[in-house]
Order: sequence, then C-alpha cells, then structure tokens
Amino acid sequence: MKVLVTGTEGYLGCLVAPELMKRGHEVIGVDTGYYRQGWLYNGVPFTAQTLAKDIRDITVADLEGVDAIVHMAELSNDPLGELLSEVTYTVNHKGSVKLAEMAIQAGVERFVYMSSCSVYGVAEGTVDENSPVNPQTAYADCKTLVERDLSALASDNFSPTFMRNATAFGASPRQRFDIVLNNLSGLAWTTKKIAMNSDGTPWRPLVHGLDIAKSIYCALEAPREAVHNEKFNVGSNEQNYQVRTIAETVGAEFPGCEVTFGPAGGDNRSYKVNFDKISSQLPGFSCDWDAQKGAAQLHQVFQAIDMDEATFTGRGHTRLKQLEHLISTKQLDADLFWTKEAAQ
Repeated sequence: MKVLVTGTEGYLGCLVAPELMKRGHEVIGVDTGYYRQGWLYNGVPFTAQTLAKDIRDITVADLEGVDAIVHMAELSNDPLGELLSEVTYTVNHKGSVKLAEMAIQAGVERFVYMSSCSVYGVAEGTVDENSPVNPQTAYADCKTLVERDLSALASDNFSPTFMRNATAFGASPRQRFDIVLNNLSGLAWTTKKIAMNSDGTPWRPLVHGLDIAKSIYCALEAPREAVHNEKFNVGSNEQNYQVRTIAETVGAEFPGCEVTFGPAGGDNRSYKVNFDKISSQLPGFSCDWDAQKGAAQLHQVFQAIDMDEATFTGRGHTRLKQLEHLISTKQLDADLFWTKEAAQ
C-alpha cells in the first residue's frame, strides 16, 4: 500500500513511518519542519522520504497514486491551541478538511485521522465512542469538527477512520517533554523531584507511541468494513490512570526521586475511557506497553545520552516554546507560514 503520512518529523510520525515501512508499505512523508531541531537520539532504523510542505499547501498532484493517508500533522498541545486558537482552527480544522477533499479528488480510498480522547473533556463515569463529546480546548474542539466533517464525506470511494488516541507517552527520537508521563520522567531524571501542583486525582488514559503506530497499521490493513467511518478509542482499559499514579510510577523508576502533591483543584479535565471496541473490533490490536515500561524506556534513553537539564527544558522538545521562538525571530508569520527571511 502506498501511504502518505503527514507529520513524519513529529513525535509520533517519527515512530509511525518506520513501523509502516517495516510492514512493507511504501511511505511518503509530508512535514513543514517546525520541530526539525528536536532530535534527541538515534532510535529508528530509517525514516521516510519527506516532502517539506505545509498541509495547507498540499495539492491533488501531491496525492497521485496514494492509496491511503495517515493524517497526524496538526498543531498539537492544549496550551498551544489556546495561545494560537484562530490559527489552530485554520490549520487543524480547515486544513484537515481540505486535505480530505483533495484526497477524494485524487482517488485516495482510505484516510486515517489522528483524533484524541481529549474530545471527552470533563466526563462523569467511563466514556466510550458513543458518549457525548465535551471538548474543553481549541485543540480538542477541532478534533470534533474534523470528525464531523470527514464523516460526512464518507462514501463508497472514501473511507475515513478516526483514531481517538489516549495521551501519548514514551521515547521517540523527536521527543516531546510537554506531555504528562514524558514531562514527569524528565523532571525525575534532571531534578530528582516531582512536585505536583494538584492532588493528582484527575483521570487520564495513556498509550505508548508505538502502540499508536500499531493501531494505525492495524486500521490500514483491516478489512474496509471493519474501519469504514468508525471511531476507535486507542489505548487499553488497564491504562486509565489517575495523574497521581502516573507520578508515583515515574518516581519509583528513578532512584532518589521525591514525589509530592498539592491541594485539590487546577486542571478540571478528567475522564476514564473504555477501550473495548478497539480490542474486539480492530484485528490484531492490543497494547504492548504500560506506564511502568514507558518510564523505564525513558530512563534508559536518558542514561544512554546523558541528558542534561538544558535539553529537557529547551525549545527543541516543547511545542509551544519552539513555535514562540520561530515567531519571535520572524521565521514564521502570524499564520504560521514560513517567511521569506526563513527561506534565505
């Protein structure tokens, strides 16, 4: 299968493309290159040939001969979405719908969209794919809008599938330290202290980046009728964690790490997710990783590269810091397009 993957130079795309290639798929990457600087370690056997292009500029000609698209290239991270909410809607919502429309014109039959369990926002009890969505941020709201609009485009010739990922964790050469388990692991390694600002009672589902990659190739290789216009929560029931448990798990992995908690309150997002559908209806899928294994993997990477605090806190591995730098140095304009100065 010829697969175009957007976001191949991102945290997850860096893992996904090689996994697809190992399974014999021909992979073409597309990435505008915002986070190209953030290479932490050499951890993938090969990378996909990648077209340096903004998804808003993709044409039908770019999609000629493509059998499937895996769309991951959006502005990620809730704080980023709030700071740049208007641009987030332009890129994440309108850009994603335009890409799907281009795919239909080019005759691309499958479209796997990286959605998020953050669409559930604040929820009582345990939610599944039929539960009402309750997005609390621009990032999550865009996910619901793309799901809605791409679902309306589904036809006999165009088959979208929506993967609602739990919060990702784990090592990637294009590492991110602005997501919960990765951030706590970096704190534990560099400061030997995890000081939570809240009591850590909110619930978060987690899923390793390699298990997300596994869900993608399972979706691409599944019979069409199993995934056509379907939503799948990506993760496992065993990996619904309270933030407190995540912190304690990470702290236990790093010797001498002190873990403390603050008062109740703060971030009100809390949701437990049911993952029965993906385990029962997506052939071949199950999670191979959990929080403890992920923390141990990160510990091993940090030791191998002797990671310092400047690397952990630097802009190369934090989405918001990197984009703020590119804007302040006028490499990106207000709409997050590369400027002429950047091209010189």
